[in-house]
Amino acid sequence: MLPRLLASVLVFVVALLAAAPTRAAPVDTLDLAVPQIPAPVAVEGRQRLLYELHLTNFGAAPLRLQALSVLDANDGAVLASWRGDALAARGRVVGARDSALGDALQPGQRAVLFLELDLPAPMPKALRHRVEFSASASAPGGASGGADPGQVEGAQVAPLPAASLRLAPPLRGGPWAAVYAPQWPRGHRRVFYALDGRARLPGRYAIDFVRVDAQGRTARGDADLAANALGYGEPVLAVADAVVAAARDGIGESARVSAHPRHDFDRAPGNYVSLALGDGRYAVYEHLQPGSLKVRTGERVRRGQVIGALGFTGDSTGPHLHFHVADAAPPLAGEGVGYAFEAFGLLGHYPGASGLGERPWQARDKDVAERRRDELPESNAVIEFAR
Repeated sequence: MLPRLLASVLVFVVALLAAAPTRAAPVDTLDLAVPQIPAPVAVEGRQRLLYELHLTNFGAAPLRLQALSVLDANDGAVLASWRGDALAARGRVVGARDSALGDALQPGQRAVLFLELDLPAPMPKALRHRVEFSASASAPGGASGGADPGQVEGAQVAPLPAASLRLAPPLRGGPWAAVYAPQWPRGHRRVFYALDGRARLPGRYAIDFVRVDAQGRTARGDADLAANALGYGEPVLAVADAVVAAARDGIGESARVSAHPRHDFDRAPGNYVSLALGDGRYAVYEHLQPGSLKVRTGERVRRGQVIGALGFTGDSTGPHLHFHVADAAPPLAGEGVGYAFEAFGLLGHYPGASGLGERPWQARDKDVAERRRDELPESNAVIEFAR
Protein backbone atom coordinates (compact mmCIF):
# COMPACT_ATOMS: atom_id res chain seq x y z
CA MET A 1 0.00 0.00 0.00
CA LEU A 2 2.78 2.51 0.93
CA PRO A 3 4.78 2.03 -2.29
CA ARG A 4 1.58 2.51 -4.34
CA LEU A 5 0.80 5.75 -2.38
CA LEU A 6 4.33 7.09 -2.88
CA ALA A 7 4.12 6.37 -6.59
CA SER A 8 0.82 8.28 -6.83
CA VAL A 9 2.31 11.27 -5.00
CA LEU A 10 5.33 11.25 -7.32
CA VAL A 11 3.11 11.20 -10.41
CA PHE A 12 1.08 14.14 -8.96
CA VAL A 13 4.23 16.20 -8.27
CA VAL A 14 5.61 15.54 -11.76
CA ALA A 15 2.28 16.65 -13.26
CA LEU A 16 2.35 19.88 -11.22
CA LEU A 17 5.89 20.65 -12.35
CA ALA A 18 4.97 20.03 -15.97
CA ALA A 19 1.98 22.37 -15.71
CA ALA A 20 3.88 25.17 -13.93
CA PRO A 21 5.04 28.08 -16.11
CA THR A 22 8.72 28.03 -16.89
CA ARG A 23 10.80 31.00 -15.78
CA ALA A 24 13.75 32.31 -17.75
CA ALA A 25 17.05 32.14 -15.95
CA PRO A 26 17.95 35.50 -14.42
CA VAL A 27 20.27 37.58 -16.56
CA ASP A 28 23.26 39.07 -14.73
CA THR A 29 24.89 41.10 -17.46
CA LEU A 30 23.46 44.57 -18.03
CA ASP A 31 23.39 47.51 -15.63
CA LEU A 32 20.78 50.23 -16.27
CA ALA A 33 21.06 53.69 -14.72
CA VAL A 34 19.62 57.20 -15.10
CA PRO A 35 22.31 59.41 -13.48
CA GLN A 36 20.41 62.68 -13.89
CA ILE A 37 16.75 62.70 -12.88
CA PRO A 38 14.76 64.57 -15.55
CA ALA A 39 12.23 67.36 -15.12
CA PRO A 40 9.77 68.22 -17.88
CA VAL A 41 10.09 71.37 -19.98
CA ALA A 42 7.35 72.85 -22.14
CA VAL A 43 7.89 72.85 -25.93
CA GLU A 44 5.06 74.11 -28.16
CA GLY A 45 2.43 73.02 -25.67
CA ARG A 46 3.92 69.60 -24.96
CA GLN A 47 5.59 68.18 -21.84
CA ARG A 48 9.05 66.97 -22.80
CA LEU A 49 11.55 64.93 -20.80
CA LEU A 50 15.21 64.93 -21.83
CA TYR A 51 17.52 62.48 -20.09
CA GLU A 52 20.09 59.75 -20.61
CA LEU A 53 19.94 56.03 -19.92
CA HIS A 54 23.37 54.47 -19.24
CA LEU A 55 23.86 50.78 -20.09
CA THR A 56 26.97 48.95 -18.89
CA ASN A 57 27.86 45.40 -19.91
CA PHE A 58 28.99 43.56 -16.78
CA GLY A 59 28.95 40.18 -18.48
CA ALA A 60 31.67 38.18 -20.18
CA ALA A 61 30.07 38.14 -23.65
CA PRO A 62 29.18 40.91 -26.12
CA LEU A 63 25.58 42.12 -26.03
CA ARG A 64 23.72 43.33 -29.09
CA LEU A 65 21.04 45.82 -28.10
CA GLN A 66 17.79 45.21 -29.94
CA ALA A 67 15.06 47.35 -28.37
CA LEU A 68 14.33 49.83 -25.62
CA SER A 69 10.93 50.60 -24.12
CA VAL A 70 10.07 53.30 -21.59
CA LEU A 71 7.26 52.14 -19.33
CA ASP A 72 4.85 53.73 -16.90
CA ALA A 73 6.13 52.16 -13.68
CA ASN A 74 2.60 52.14 -12.26
CA ASP A 75 0.79 50.05 -14.86
CA GLY A 76 3.51 48.91 -17.27
CA ALA A 77 2.08 50.84 -20.23
CA VAL A 78 4.61 51.47 -22.99
CA LEU A 79 5.16 55.22 -23.32
CA ALA A 80 7.82 55.07 -26.05
CA SER A 81 9.94 52.43 -27.73
CA TRP A 82 12.77 52.17 -30.24
CA ARG A 83 14.44 49.26 -32.00
CA GLY A 84 16.87 48.64 -34.81
CA ASP A 85 18.20 51.72 -36.56
CA ALA A 86 15.96 54.03 -34.52
CA LEU A 87 17.57 52.72 -31.34
CA ALA A 88 21.11 52.87 -32.75
CA ALA A 89 20.59 56.51 -33.74
CA ARG A 90 19.88 57.42 -30.11
CA GLY A 91 23.04 56.00 -28.61
CA ARG A 92 26.79 56.12 -28.47
CA VAL A 93 29.41 53.90 -26.86
CA VAL A 94 31.57 55.79 -24.38
CA GLY A 95 35.22 55.95 -25.34
CA ALA A 96 34.98 53.78 -28.44
CA ARG A 97 36.84 54.93 -31.56
CA ASP A 98 33.69 54.26 -33.56
CA SER A 99 31.06 55.26 -31.03
CA ALA A 100 28.06 54.05 -33.06
CA LEU A 101 25.64 51.84 -31.18
CA GLY A 102 25.06 49.46 -34.09
CA ASP A 103 27.80 47.04 -33.04
CA ALA A 104 27.69 44.82 -29.98
CA LEU A 105 28.35 46.30 -26.56
CA GLN A 106 31.56 44.63 -25.48
CA PRO A 107 32.23 43.40 -21.92
CA GLY A 108 33.03 46.40 -19.74
CA GLN A 109 31.72 48.94 -22.24
CA ARG A 110 29.10 51.58 -21.48
CA ALA A 111 26.52 52.94 -23.89
CA VAL A 112 24.53 56.11 -23.40
CA LEU A 113 21.04 56.37 -24.88
CA PHE A 114 19.78 59.94 -25.33
CA LEU A 115 16.04 60.06 -24.76
CA GLU A 116 13.47 62.77 -25.51
CA LEU A 117 9.87 61.98 -24.64
CA ASP A 118 6.77 64.07 -25.23
CA LEU A 119 4.36 62.81 -22.58
CA PRO A 120 0.67 63.52 -21.97
CA ALA A 121 -0.58 65.23 -18.83
CA PRO A 122 -0.60 64.21 -16.09
CA MET A 123 3.04 63.13 -16.14
CA PRO A 124 3.57 59.51 -14.98
CA LYS A 125 4.77 59.39 -11.39
CA ALA A 126 7.63 57.07 -12.29
CA LEU A 127 9.25 55.50 -15.35
CA ARG A 128 10.94 52.14 -15.85
CA HIS A 129 13.08 50.93 -18.73
CA ARG A 130 13.05 47.60 -20.54
CA VAL A 131 16.03 46.65 -22.69
CA GLU A 132 15.94 43.68 -25.07
CA PHE A 133 19.24 42.24 -26.28
CA SER A 134 20.95 39.15 -27.57
CA ALA A 135 23.98 37.70 -25.85
CA SER A 136 26.54 35.89 -27.98
CA ALA A 137 27.55 32.67 -26.26
CA SER A 138 31.26 31.85 -26.52
CA ALA A 139 32.14 28.32 -27.47
CA PRO A 140 35.34 26.60 -26.26
CA GLY A 141 38.44 27.83 -28.04
CA GLY A 142 36.94 31.26 -28.70
CA ALA A 143 34.43 30.15 -31.34
CA SER A 144 31.17 32.02 -31.33
CA GLY A 145 28.10 30.11 -30.34
CA GLY A 146 24.43 31.01 -30.75
CA ALA A 147 22.78 34.23 -29.66
CA ASP A 148 20.59 33.93 -26.58
CA PRO A 149 17.82 36.56 -26.34
CA GLY A 150 17.29 38.33 -23.07
CA GLN A 151 15.69 41.35 -21.52
CA VAL A 152 16.07 43.32 -18.35
CA GLU A 153 13.94 45.97 -16.65
CA GLY A 154 15.22 48.61 -14.29
CA ALA A 155 16.41 52.19 -13.85
CA GLN A 156 13.14 53.29 -12.28
CA VAL A 157 13.05 57.06 -11.97
CA ALA A 158 10.48 59.56 -10.69
CA PRO A 159 10.58 62.79 -12.76
CA LEU A 160 11.11 65.99 -10.83
CA PRO A 161 8.54 68.82 -10.93
CA ALA A 162 8.48 70.90 -14.09
CA ALA A 163 11.26 73.44 -14.51
CA SER A 164 10.24 76.69 -12.83
CA LEU A 165 12.89 78.96 -14.34
CA ARG A 166 11.31 81.64 -16.56
CA LEU A 167 13.84 83.86 -18.31
CA ALA A 168 13.76 87.14 -20.19
CA PRO A 169 15.14 87.15 -23.77
CA PRO A 170 18.93 86.89 -24.21
CA LEU A 171 18.65 88.87 -27.48
CA ARG A 172 16.38 91.45 -29.09
CA GLY A 173 14.09 91.16 -32.09
CA GLY A 174 14.77 88.58 -34.77
CA PRO A 175 14.21 86.42 -36.64
CA TRP A 176 16.49 84.06 -34.73
CA ALA A 177 16.92 80.39 -35.59
CA ALA A 178 17.03 78.37 -32.35
CA VAL A 179 19.56 75.82 -33.55
CA TYR A 180 19.82 72.48 -31.83
CA ALA A 181 18.97 68.91 -32.75
CA PRO A 182 19.06 65.95 -30.35
CA GLN A 183 20.20 63.56 -33.09
CA TRP A 184 23.41 65.40 -34.03
CA PRO A 185 26.30 63.13 -32.92
CA ARG A 186 28.46 66.12 -31.91
CA GLY A 187 25.64 68.44 -30.96
CA HIS A 188 25.27 69.98 -27.51
CA ARG A 189 22.87 67.25 -26.44
CA ARG A 190 25.47 64.50 -26.77
CA VAL A 191 28.82 65.97 -25.72
CA PHE A 192 30.09 65.03 -22.25
CA TYR A 193 33.00 66.79 -20.55
CA ALA A 194 34.95 64.95 -17.84
CA LEU A 195 36.22 67.54 -15.36
CA ASP A 196 37.31 67.11 -11.74
CA GLY A 197 36.66 63.39 -11.80
CA ARG A 198 33.09 63.54 -13.13
CA ALA A 199 31.54 63.47 -16.61
CA ARG A 200 28.88 66.11 -17.17
CA LEU A 201 26.57 67.17 -19.99
CA PRO A 202 26.36 70.99 -19.81
CA GLY A 203 24.56 71.47 -23.13
CA ARG A 204 21.59 69.22 -22.43
CA TYR A 205 19.20 72.16 -23.11
CA ALA A 206 21.61 74.43 -25.01
CA ILE A 207 20.52 76.56 -27.95
CA ASP A 208 22.63 78.32 -30.59
CA PHE A 209 20.86 81.50 -31.71
CA VAL A 210 21.63 82.41 -35.33
CA ARG A 211 20.15 85.52 -36.95
CA VAL A 212 18.32 84.89 -40.25
CA ASP A 213 16.23 86.98 -42.62
CA ALA A 214 12.94 86.26 -44.36
CA GLN A 215 14.75 84.36 -47.13
CA GLY A 216 16.68 82.24 -44.62
CA ARG A 217 20.02 83.94 -45.24
CA THR A 218 22.42 84.21 -42.30
CA ALA A 219 24.75 86.82 -43.80
CA ARG A 220 24.85 89.83 -46.13
CA GLY A 221 27.37 89.73 -48.97
CA ASP A 222 30.32 87.39 -48.52
CA ALA A 223 29.12 84.86 -45.91
CA ASP A 224 32.72 83.81 -45.20
CA LEU A 225 33.40 87.17 -43.52
CA ALA A 226 32.38 86.83 -39.88
CA ALA A 227 31.41 90.50 -39.65
CA ASN A 228 28.86 89.98 -42.45
CA ALA A 229 26.78 87.59 -40.33
CA LEU A 230 23.37 89.15 -39.66
CA GLY A 231 23.71 88.60 -35.92
CA TYR A 232 27.33 89.66 -35.53
CA GLY A 233 27.71 92.36 -32.88
CA GLU A 234 24.08 92.15 -31.72
CA PRO A 235 23.65 93.11 -28.03
CA VAL A 236 23.47 90.15 -25.63
CA LEU A 237 21.15 90.68 -22.67
CA ALA A 238 20.92 89.49 -19.08
CA VAL A 239 18.00 87.08 -18.80
CA ALA A 240 17.36 87.88 -15.11
CA ASP A 241 18.47 90.00 -12.19
CA ALA A 242 21.66 88.20 -11.31
CA VAL A 243 25.30 88.33 -10.23
CA VAL A 244 28.14 87.75 -12.67
CA ALA A 245 29.65 84.46 -11.45
CA ALA A 246 32.35 84.12 -14.11
CA ALA A 247 33.46 85.97 -17.23
CA ARG A 248 36.28 85.84 -19.75
CA ASP A 249 37.32 88.28 -22.48
CA GLY A 250 40.42 88.59 -24.62
CA ILE A 251 40.15 85.54 -26.87
CA GLY A 252 40.42 86.65 -30.48
CA GLU A 253 38.43 85.55 -33.50
CA SER A 254 39.18 85.00 -37.17
CA ALA A 255 38.01 87.50 -39.75
CA ARG A 256 36.95 84.64 -42.02
CA VAL A 257 34.84 81.66 -41.02
CA SER A 258 36.89 79.34 -43.22
CA ALA A 259 40.09 80.36 -41.41
CA HIS A 260 38.78 79.72 -37.91
CA PRO A 261 41.08 77.27 -36.07
CA ARG A 262 40.15 74.53 -33.64
CA HIS A 263 40.46 75.48 -29.98
CA ASP A 264 41.64 73.42 -27.06
CA PHE A 265 39.38 72.14 -24.32
CA ASP A 266 39.38 75.22 -22.09
CA ARG A 267 39.08 77.77 -24.89
CA ALA A 268 36.20 76.06 -26.71
CA PRO A 269 33.52 78.38 -25.20
CA GLY A 270 35.48 81.45 -26.35
CA ASN A 271 34.68 84.65 -24.46
CA TYR A 272 31.81 84.01 -22.07
CA VAL A 273 29.67 85.31 -19.22
CA SER A 274 28.02 83.18 -16.55
CA LEU A 275 25.24 84.70 -14.44
CA ALA A 276 24.34 83.28 -11.01
CA LEU A 277 20.55 83.22 -10.87
CA GLY A 278 20.45 82.85 -7.09
CA ASP A 279 19.09 79.31 -6.83
CA GLY A 280 22.09 77.19 -7.76
CA ARG A 281 21.50 77.68 -11.49
CA TYR A 282 23.64 79.67 -13.90
CA ALA A 283 22.87 81.23 -17.28
CA VAL A 284 25.86 80.74 -19.57
CA TYR A 285 26.59 82.79 -22.72
CA GLU A 286 29.42 81.68 -25.03
CA HIS A 287 31.35 82.86 -28.16
CA LEU A 288 31.06 86.57 -27.31
CA GLN A 289 32.81 89.20 -29.41
CA PRO A 290 36.32 90.17 -28.22
CA GLY A 291 36.36 93.36 -26.17
CA SER A 292 32.56 93.48 -25.96
CA LEU A 293 32.03 92.38 -22.35
CA LYS A 294 30.43 95.15 -20.29
CA VAL A 295 30.39 93.29 -16.95
CA ARG A 296 32.91 91.86 -14.50
CA THR A 297 32.83 88.96 -12.06
CA GLY A 298 30.95 89.89 -8.89
CA GLU A 299 28.94 92.67 -10.54
CA ARG A 300 25.15 92.75 -10.21
CA VAL A 301 23.12 93.03 -13.39
CA ARG A 302 19.46 93.71 -14.14
CA ARG A 303 17.33 91.76 -16.58
CA GLY A 304 17.56 93.25 -20.05
CA GLN A 305 20.95 94.86 -19.36
CA VAL A 306 23.51 94.56 -22.16
CA ILE A 307 26.37 92.32 -21.01
CA GLY A 308 28.28 91.82 -24.28
CA ALA A 309 27.92 91.27 -28.02
CA LEU A 310 27.37 88.24 -30.23
CA GLY A 311 30.65 87.08 -31.72
CA PHE A 312 32.70 84.25 -33.17
CA THR A 313 35.20 83.16 -30.50
CA GLY A 314 36.04 79.62 -29.40
CA ASP A 315 34.90 76.50 -31.24
CA SER A 316 32.23 77.86 -33.54
CA THR A 317 31.13 77.16 -37.10
CA GLY A 318 29.96 80.75 -37.52
CA PRO A 319 28.87 83.80 -35.49
CA HIS A 320 26.10 82.92 -33.05
CA LEU A 321 25.14 83.07 -29.39
CA HIS A 322 25.40 79.82 -27.45
CA PHE A 323 23.07 79.85 -24.43
CA HIS A 324 22.41 77.24 -21.77
CA VAL A 325 21.53 76.92 -18.08
CA ALA A 326 23.49 74.62 -15.78
CA ASP A 327 24.21 73.93 -12.12
CA ALA A 328 27.76 75.36 -12.23
CA ALA A 329 29.28 78.63 -13.43
CA PRO A 330 32.18 77.38 -15.64
CA PRO A 331 30.77 76.65 -19.11
CA LEU A 332 31.94 73.01 -19.26
CA ALA A 333 31.65 72.04 -15.58
CA GLY A 334 27.89 71.92 -14.99
CA GLU A 335 24.98 69.62 -15.68
CA GLY A 336 22.53 71.25 -18.07
CA VAL A 337 19.13 71.95 -16.47
CA GLY A 338 15.78 72.94 -17.93
CA TYR A 339 14.43 76.44 -18.30
CA ALA A 340 11.91 78.45 -20.33
CA PHE A 341 11.63 81.89 -21.86
CA GLU A 342 8.82 84.05 -20.58
CA ALA A 343 7.68 85.01 -24.07
CA PHE A 344 8.65 84.85 -27.74
CA GLY A 345 6.97 84.80 -31.10
CA LEU A 346 7.03 81.60 -33.16
CA LEU A 347 7.53 82.41 -36.86
CA GLY A 348 8.36 79.03 -38.36
CA HIS A 349 10.78 76.11 -38.50
CA TYR A 350 13.64 74.60 -40.41
CA PRO A 351 12.28 71.06 -40.86
CA GLY A 352 14.68 68.20 -40.48
CA ALA A 353 17.38 70.38 -38.91
CA SER A 354 18.72 71.40 -42.31
CA GLY A 355 18.67 74.30 -44.72
CA LEU A 356 19.94 77.02 -42.40
CA GLY A 357 21.44 79.77 -44.55
CA GLU A 358 20.62 77.89 -47.75
CA ARG A 359 16.87 78.24 -48.18
CA PRO A 360 13.86 79.97 -46.58
CA TRP A 361 12.43 78.57 -43.39
CA GLN A 362 8.87 77.24 -43.39
CA ALA A 363 6.19 79.43 -41.81
CA ARG A 364 4.51 78.02 -38.73
CA ASP A 365 1.31 76.02 -39.08
CA LYS A 366 -1.76 78.19 -38.61
CA ASP A 367 -3.07 75.90 -35.88
CA VAL A 368 0.02 76.64 -33.74
CA ALA A 369 -0.21 79.85 -31.73
CA GLU A 370 2.32 82.51 -32.63
CA ARG A 371 2.72 83.92 -29.12
CA ARG A 372 4.50 81.42 -26.89
CA ARG A 373 4.87 81.79 -23.13
CA ASP A 374 6.93 79.88 -20.56
CA GLU A 375 8.39 77.52 -23.14
CA LEU A 376 11.57 76.50 -24.90
CA PRO A 377 11.62 76.85 -28.69
CA GLU A 378 11.34 73.62 -30.63
CA SER A 379 14.42 72.25 -32.37
CA ASN A 380 15.40 74.63 -35.18
CA ALA A 381 12.39 76.87 -34.72
CA VAL A 382 12.56 80.43 -36.05
CA ILE A 383 11.49 82.86 -33.35
CA GLU A 384 11.35 86.56 -32.51
CA PHE A 385 11.95 88.25 -29.17
CA ALA A 386 10.55 91.61 -28.11
CA ARG A 387 12.60 94.56 -29.35
